[in-house]
Amino acid sequence: MAKEKKEEVKEEEVSEATSTEGSADVESTNNDDSTTETQATTALDDIKKVEAERDELSDKYIRAQAEIVNMRRRNEKEQASLIKYDGQKLAKAILPALDNLERALAVESASEQLLKGVKMVQTDLLKALKENHVAEIEAEGQAFDPNMHQAVQTVPADDDHPADTVVQVLQKGYILKDRVLRPAMVIVAQ
Repeated sequence: MAKEKKEEVKEEEVSEATSTEGSADVESTNNDDSTTETQATTALDDIKKVEAERDELSDKYIRAQAEIVNMRRRNEKEQASLIKYDGQKLAKAILPALDNLERALAVESASEQLLKGVKMVQTDLLKALKENHVAEIEAEGQAFDPNMHQAVQTVPADDDHPADTVVQVLQKGYILKDRVLRPAMVIVAQ
């Protein structure tokens, strides 16, 4: 009988332990489900953050590439402009000396030798300017162009000079390729 009681006590202990373990398993399963859901939500949030970061970095990269391309194009354009208009400053500096040579040639009281020397210097200067793409603006008898001519005086139009034409050139104008170095100072018929 004592054996039977011992066995009954053991069975009760085992059944209590089993019922305790069973309820612990149910609680554990419930805890595992909520933990898994929390982890999944956290993982999705992390993925969204990483995707947003990736998109932002990709956008920054694309913009930086575009900026580099734009800078390269702007630099090439500036270099082409510098090469095209190389010597502009020098040409502008020489033009007053050329004007003075023309004035010296216009004086009649100078000696023949002096006039010959001045003419030679003027010819060399004009040749050097021409070789560097500096040309005189043709003005006399031409239609007035405010981009190429600077009107300093007007005279009434007549049969020889219709309205808006250049009557006389007071100071020659010059261009470097397609850029005006100095407009021609002219008298215009109105």
